Amino acid sequence: MKKNFGIPALSLMGILLFTYCGDKKPAATQQGPPPPVAVNIYEVKEGSATYFDEYPGTVVALNEVEIRPQVSGYITGIYFKDGQRVSKGQKLYSIDQQQYQGSYDQALGNLNVAKANLARAQKDADRYTELAKQDAIAKQVLDHANADVEANKMVVEAAKANLNGVQTNLRYTNISSPISGTIGISQVKLGASVVPGQTWLNTVSADDPLAVDFALDEKEIARFTQLQQKGTKPKDSVFMIELPGGITYNMPGTIGLIDRAVDPQTGTIKTRLIFSNKSNMLRSGMSCVVRVKNDGASNKVLLPFRAVVEQMGEYAVFVLGDSSKVTQKKVLLGSRIKENIVVRDGLKAGDKVVIDGVQKIRDGAVVKVN
Repeated sequence: MKKNFGIPALSLMGILLFTYCGDKKPAATQQGPPPPVAVNIYEVKEGSATYFDEYPGTVVALNEVEIRPQVSGYITGIYFKDGQRVSKGQKLYSIDQQQYQGSYDQALGNLNVAKANLARAQKDADRYTELAKQDAIAKQVLDHANADVEANKMVVEAAKANLNGVQTNLRYTNISSPISGTIGISQVKLGASVVPGQTWLNTVSADDPLAVDFALDEKEIARFTQLQQKGTKPKDSVFMIELPGGITYNMPGTIGLIDRAVDPQTGTIKTRLIFSNKSNMLRSGMSCVVRVKNDGASNKVLLPFRAVVEQMGEYAVFVLGDSSKVTQKKVLLGSRIKENIVVRDGLKAGDKVVIDGVQKIRDGAVVKVN
């Protein structure tokens, strides 16, 4: 017998629908704006401040020379210890001289033969000149004798030039230091084959004084030009450097030069400081931090550092405006002085800046000043 389940199923669906509709609550009423965030405000003031501007720098040698051979051959002598101080003209390397000495001896012999031939030709010309005065010989013979003298003179000059060239090559087999300074680690050993102009033997660099190069923003050229023209006293601490490891170098520097042109792509100009290196603490290629004292007569805007927020490499602060609303303003920062920081641009005296609660607000938010 066939059973009918349609009616109970419809009844069950009705009960479920009734239950769902009965349990449904009315939509929540829309909430009002969030309450103002309580913040602390700092009123910006101008004041005098002495601090140090910092720039990344690199120690460079004022004079540095790569040692390369000017003749080919095998290294037969090394006359220094790696890393020692060398003097200008001091012998550093020697290259096998045998072939160059043989060429020199041959060239010297050729010069002597040419000189002997010239002397013989000159004697013949002198004798023919006397005979020609007596009409004892034909004029043609005297002309040939004089021409022979001139030809032998040119042979002598060519022999001298050849001898000078060979002598130069022989002299180049001994390699001397072109400057006084510190020599590095030798790149070749005894017996190594070297090629003129290609094989790098070593490097000698002057080590006292040394220079520090850093990039200076074009906006600061006028200030640094004034510092350069003013000059610095030996014990002045306007220019200092901090070495790796946080060690402050104990000798102040002076401005050596400001480059001739600004890099149009970066808007910076290379500036060079000169430092004494009698203690030998500075080494060419070393990185450092250049610290330049900034105690200008103009007042500076100082702000507690905790008021600054960073967004994608840019810095900003929240300034209180009308109706208790805050506006986010970008600022250009200077050096940090303890818990404060110098603001180069973006704020003026009298601005009211949020210093506590900046994490809880955003641009245009309404705040409550404590």
